[in-house]
Amino acid sequence: MDKVRAALLGATGIVGQRFAKLLSDNPRIELTVLAASPRSAGKRYRDAVHWCIEGDVPEELAEMRVIRVGLEDVKREDDVELIFSALPSEVARDVEPEFAKAGIPVISDASAFRMEKDVPILIGEVNPDHLKLVEKQARRGWRSFIVTSPNCTSNALILALKPLKDEFGIRRVIVSTMQALSGAGWTGVPSMAITDNVIPYIKDEEEKVEREALKVLGEFDGSKIIPADFKISASCHRVNVLEGHLEAVFVDLNSGADPEEVVEAMRRFRGKPQELKLPTAPENPIIVRNEPDRPQPRLDRYAGNGMAVVVGRVRRDPVLENGIKFLVLSHNTIRGAAGNAVLNAELAIAEGYI
Repeated sequence: MDKVRAALLGATGIVGQRFAKLLSDNPRIELTVLAASPRSAGKRYRDAVHWCIEGDVPEELAEMRVIRVGLEDVKREDDVELIFSALPSEVARDVEPEFAKAGIPVISDASAFRMEKDVPILIGEVNPDHLKLVEKQARRGWRSFIVTSPNCTSNALILALKPLKDEFGIRRVIVSTMQALSGAGWTGVPSMAITDNVIPYIKDEEEKVEREALKVLGEFDGSKIIPADFKISASCHRVNVLEGHLEAVFVDLNSGADPEEVVEAMRRFRGKPQELKLPTAPENPIIVRNEPDRPQPRLDRYAGNGMAVVVGRVRRDPVLENGIKFLVLSHNTIRGAAGNAVLNAELAIAEGYI
């Protein structure tokens, strides 16, 4: 199978760097174009990027010249078949449709189109059938489509909730998050603000979690997504951890379940990416730890090469009627961002959309 030729928009940011690292040795996708802001355009990637994740700039990408973000710039550079977008949302809103109109599919990590009725928010293990929704985007006059990934915090929560929804049903969810600094970008949180501190507010984060999870966990009826019929209450906080979002989750189930049954449902859970043996898919999307002090970001964020979520402290909740509570951890820039998007692309390729 020939590799799909791809361009990466927003290649120099933290999520862009994750994309570059993940795609540097992907067996189904070849990264042939790197694009970023005008201040980076024309430079070699190694000179344009302030590399701030583990390891070095991938050797095969280091000497590539970065170009400006934009349809004509990318088309002049290479005949790409796929776009990965790690752009800021306000830029993505204008740029991503240009490629979809031109017939080049966009797999986006940006939030710009997540809540559009004809754009899926995709997690391969959770809602692969929502990929069919892209066929509705032709009404926009687009020759191709945009597929989005959820917010990094929503991603871990949704993965943990999916087997519970399927097996027991969900009445309501309360989640309190402890989110890593990398989620705000290299310059997102000043060191003087976060040192010896917790910041109890992340702009728009709670609203994203509460909306996106219901869309992803909703049902596709062939023409539209019907959101899941339970409510979510989120409280989001920034903590002094480099990578790895930790979330305390409280779930009121429709039917009673023992913690042991919940653990078994999570451990048994697999999805379409595992069935298809997609390259980026973890063998176990959900790993459950038995130790009383796990998961921890420093110890567990790279589980499944950063693509598995790790659950621990599964126990009864004494307040909710059919209450279960647990902790869930994910690597926010891998599973929660670039890795999920790469997995979405692999799924779209396997299903014949790309």
